[in-house]
Amino acid sequence: MRKALLCFIVLFAASLSYEVQAQQRVITGTVISEEDGLGLPGVNVLVKESSRGVITDLDGKYSIPATEGETLVFSFVGYMSQEHVVGQRTQLDITLSADAKVLGEVLVVGYGSTTKGDLTGNISSVKGADLAAVPVVNFQDALQGRMAGVFVQSSSGKLGEGVKIRVRGTTSISGGNDPLYVIDGVPVTSGGAIGLYNPMADINFNDIESLEVLKDASASAIYGARGANGVVLITTKTGSKGKTKFNVGIQRGFSSPTRTREFLNSAEYIELMREGAYNNDLQIYGIDPINNPEDYEGSDLEFVESRLDRYSGYADWRTGEIDTDWQKQAFNEDAGTFSVNFSASGGDDKTRFFLSGAYDQQTGILIRNDFERVSARLNLDHSVSDKFLIGANFGLSRTENNRLSDDNQFNNPMQLVAMAPITPIRDENGVLYDRPTTTYYNNLIDSENAEWVNVSFRNLTNIFGEYKFTPDLKFRSEFGIDVFNQNEEQFFGSRTNTGLSTNGYGRSRWTRIVNYNTNNFFTYNKVLGGVHNIEAVLGMSFQRSDQNNTFVEGQEFPLDDLRTLASAAEITGGSSSLTNFSFLSYFSRINYKYQEKYLATLSARVDGSSRFGPNNRYGFFPAASVGWILSEEGFLRGNNTLSLLKLRGSYGLTGNAEIGNFEHLGLYGSASYGLVPGLVPTQIPNPNLTWENTKQLDIGIEFGILSDRITGEIDFYNKNTTDLLLNVPIPATSGFRTQLTNIGDMQNRGVEIVLNSVNIAKPDFTWSTSLNFARNVNEVKKLAPGQLSIPPSSSRFLNAVIIGEPLGVFYGPAYAGVDPSNGDALYYTDQERTETTTNYNEAERVVLGDPNPSFIAGLSNTIKYKGFDLMFLFQGVFGNEIFDGGGGFFAANGDWFDNSTRDQLARWQNPGDMTDVPQARLGECNGCNASSRYISDGSYIRLKTLNVGYSFSPELLSRLKLSSMRVFFTGQNLLTFTDYKGWDPEVSADHLGGNILIGNDFYSAPQSRTLSIGLNVGF
Repeated sequence: MRKALLCFIVLFAASLSYEVQAQQRVITGTVISEEDGLGLPGVNVLVKESSRGVITDLDGKYSIPATEGETLVFSFVGYMSQEHVVGQRTQLDITLSADAKVLGEVLVVGYGSTTKGDLTGNISSVKGADLAAVPVVNFQDALQGRMAGVFVQSSSGKLGEGVKIRVRGTTSISGGNDPLYVIDGVPVTSGGAIGLYNPMADINFNDIESLEVLKDASASAIYGARGANGVVLITTKTGSKGKTKFNVGIQRGFSSPTRTREFLNSAEYIELMREGAYNNDLQIYGIDPINNPEDYEGSDLEFVESRLDRYSGYADWRTGEIDTDWQKQAFNEDAGTFSVNFSASGGDDKTRFFLSGAYDQQTGILIRNDFERVSARLNLDHSVSDKFLIGANFGLSRTENNRLSDDNQFNNPMQLVAMAPITPIRDENGVLYDRPTTTYYNNLIDSENAEWVNVSFRNLTNIFGEYKFTPDLKFRSEFGIDVFNQNEEQFFGSRTNTGLSTNGYGRSRWTRIVNYNTNNFFTYNKVLGGVHNIEAVLGMSFQRSDQNNTFVEGQEFPLDDLRTLASAAEITGGSSSLTNFSFLSYFSRINYKYQEKYLATLSARVDGSSRFGPNNRYGFFPAASVGWILSEEGFLRGNNTLSLLKLRGSYGLTGNAEIGNFEHLGLYGSASYGLVPGLVPTQIPNPNLTWENTKQLDIGIEFGILSDRITGEIDFYNKNTTDLLLNVPIPATSGFRTQLTNIGDMQNRGVEIVLNSVNIAKPDFTWSTSLNFARNVNEVKKLAPGQLSIPPSSSRFLNAVIIGEPLGVFYGPAYAGVDPSNGDALYYTDQERTETTTNYNEAERVVLGDPNPSFIAGLSNTIKYKGFDLMFLFQGVFGNEIFDGGGGFFAANGDWFDNSTRDQLARWQNPGDMTDVPQARLGECNGCNASSRYISDGSYIRLKTLNVGYSFSPELLSRLKLSSMRVFFTGQNLLTFTDYKGWDPEVSADHLGGNILIGNDFYSAPQSRTLSIGLNVGF
């Protein structure tokens, strides 16, 4: 590799030697965009009537040798060209005016940047300023509805948990499907935390300058074995030359659930419970305890009423004096947000800086759930000389998250809805009611007798140096480190459900992930003959990540006030572990542009990973793309009607390496026999294990109409993933049941549409609109030989993998409604749904629905009138179904003592009743099994963000000695339009891991609706 790099330098240096002449002097300067005053990268700077030329760097700077009488030509696609005679000047700064504005946008790509006009791949971009005022914990939530083909979904309304992001669909069954996150060139830790904590919540998105998502193979193949799920490039803010600018912002908000559900009150609950028991007595036992009192003793009705006596505690359920709304107890009336941020930026010719600090606090809509983050950042760069640039980015954060248990646990606040409304919250002495008084655990006790605190420290540091050998050739070296430390402390007192039998239970867990990365690459920019633009990148990258885990647990605490493990009388368990992975990569990219209108890109990456077997450790990931700017052709140039027309296409190979770190090895685990230590085999080796491969074709068109008043993009793509990582059965004689193997295929294909319009453009009034739409069709094409499906893994959930169907489709019995003659729940016994049965086990298993959306969309409008501004964003998800797994408990027509939703009052009661709710039968599960009964349409449209602000006039600011001041109101999740019956259609039960169990709701918290006001001041 070293020889190749030396040859690369020598060849390009030789090509420059003939240009250096004694009479020339070096002209330097900066090319600035008139639109925003920022430097323009990629501008061609040519010496007229010669072959000499250079391209401006990321900051718009250039340096070129020229003589006094020569003329410099500055040209850039999307901007008006300019010519200037050198004369006696040694510095020449230029401001270019936009022509076709859409082509001039600067985008960050892997190991460099480019402009929209030169791009031949597909990249979606969001500016950090668009996310800054959104009152959410992490930047991932703020991306919803803003990018075509990027599906963003929060699992629930809990704070600090994971956010699901899928770029152009799901590519893996067993591997990871999240995109690769790269911050300032460093691939960062985005998973592996304790429990469900989301490490990306440590990032302060007020520090983000821009965020780009690489979607097609041309854009993401530069990241090789980790690019199949897309790549998210995050660039933080930097300083610029000029007076130091200060900015202070403060925001306060109030939150509430987007929706609650209606549950039975005490009278309705008593009616349903007694009716269910009475129906059993009549139909099963043939007795009538109501009309024949002698049948009462030993009847189900007696059993129910004795239970009601227990559940009502000191009160009498017959009088109706207690009517507790347990759902209300689950939600926090004081939920809200508070944030303060500060930044300073500036610099001179030599040194530029950006300094920021922020405090973010959010109290969740669920009790016992809050989040606090303190963060700071310092970005520096220093020009040692005209050729040598050094810099560093430092990011520090501390987060504290009071966490909650998973959705399926009885101490999750949402499980309070199962409590009987006849049960009082506290007894006569004001003490919270405990078992056996209530049907389930009163987890309000956890609010007083338990704590679950997660504290993490994050250090993101990146240092770099860049040296220009010539105006065309530079070398950049980067070293970044991401240190993630997390500590979780849990204590459950003697009155809690977890600590009741052990006189208190405590656990401490700790993890540290040290992830370091180095990038070293050459970049060569050259203009030949005034018409050939060449940019070449050649380099290598190395990454290693080490993770340490430790935990200890104990019980028997003398007092509930002593909550650390030092007070536990008995240490019951503990362990520690170490894991790691590494990547060694070589990459290259060549961009070519001819006559400002013909574009081509070639990229390739060789990846070696410790995660794969020795027989397939290295992989090669190439990609190619082309583009043609037709609007630069003579027959369209200057056409105001069709101001932009660009065609592009790409094809390439990317990979997915997101599996366990040692899946290819034969592993042994510790064991003991008679207190004698030993080893037992735990995993069979597979030296051929390698990454999943995704081949992607993308065809796109970009257009501008009426001088770019209307612009847009349309893309068609086809992604085919092969060598899926699956556990397949192997002969039991091997000593194992399954082995992880590369086998199986999956396809994602779809279309993306982006439309932008400037509806009104007047000096005092502007109105612009942006619409994005994406449809993705996922299909499982192949599994193991002879395998047609992977059935649901649990009787409580319905997700399956079936060849010819999307991943995770709902598969099970189809609910046929209620027999109007007797109130029995019915199920179909055939595919055609013509025959029915009352026996759940005899029902035909069929595909019931698809949890994957048919399409997603976002619509935003921005209106500005003088000092006022208004922005609102609608986000939509369409065509997906949701399985409400909790329905088998709270929407089961009185099957047991859980409180029920009010729709269960529409149960069958008399022959001839026409209803979908079967007859109430206590403990008989008349229709409560998992079936299509609990599947409903999950489509929704949501007013995701509303922002109204006022910026004070320059005259007032001048008197106040301020540079800017804006007050604003922001609303998040203000309106939701949906037919879904549950709490919220944006849901994914957090206790269900993996890629198959999707689209499930199980007592999952709704999203929060937040109203906030804020103030930003600059000076």
